[in-house]
Amino acid sequence: MTDARGNSRPNGGVPARHTPGTPCWVSLMVHGPAATEEFYGALFGWEFRPGPRQLGPYVRALLDGREVAGMGVLPPDRDLPVAWTPYFASDDVDLTADAVRSCGGTIGVGPLDAADAGRLAVGLDPSGAVFGIWQPEASPGTAVTGVPGTPAWNELTTFEPARVAKFYATVFGYDEEPAPSADAGHVTLRLDGRPVAGVHGVGGALPRERGPHWTTYFTVSDTDDAVDRVLRLGGRLLTPAHDTAHGRAALVADPEGARFAVVGSPRRHAGSPRST
Repeated sequence: MTDARGNSRPNGGVPARHTPGTPCWVSLMVHGPAATEEFYGALFGWEFRPGPRQLGPYVRALLDGREVAGMGVLPPDRDLPVAWTPYFASDDVDLTADAVRSCGGTIGVGPLDAADAGRLAVGLDPSGAVFGIWQPEASPGTAVTGVPGTPAWNELTTFEPARVAKFYATVFGYDEEPAPSADAGHVTLRLDGRPVAGVHGVGGALPRERGPHWTTYFTVSDTDDAVDRVLRLGGRLLTPAHDTAHGRAALVADPEGARFAVVGSPRRHAGSPRST
């Protein structure tokens, strides 16, 4: 899996900074934080530390003492989906939020300060997929990648890949790389020449109850073993493990239904990782 940040990090070191537009954080909002922490702690080896409470109770997931993800609690009076949300780096979240609005998206939360850690906003792209914007202060975001238990890739599943890819390209300054004609519904978003995210079009095949959505891939040492652990811990298998050019991937869900993918070493050469 290509490093979406393009930073040098020997032995999984901490990146010095995130270039604006790069995926820099993933966050999960849940109903039962204790059970969810137990699930991901057993699956990925995460430990948890209290974090900024800008949206209520929140914890940061740590791997070997370094931040990799966040987890908050959904308001009990709001019917919101349990889902992983990617955040993209910004030098000025207020200006980026204005760009989101001017390009046909909406801002649902913020911009607001997350204590002294940084400033954030949560938006929806023109198709309705949720994403976040993060302007760091004390916390730059995910501090380690490329090792098991860390985010590896984010991919958007949507109805209109070309239109939505143009939205993200305009807001964050990406270059768009359409897939070969055999896979015309896929666009890779690049920043300074490196791939940072994918946009996958599925047309009418997208389940109505899901709608357009982002999927986060997490690195694992062995995909099949990770799937077995997900099932033992009360999760579900949504798409069986399959080999791709970037690793062996599977789409799964945690006990509350949040979807994510796991990706490890490939068994044979195939296509690109894709949540279906």
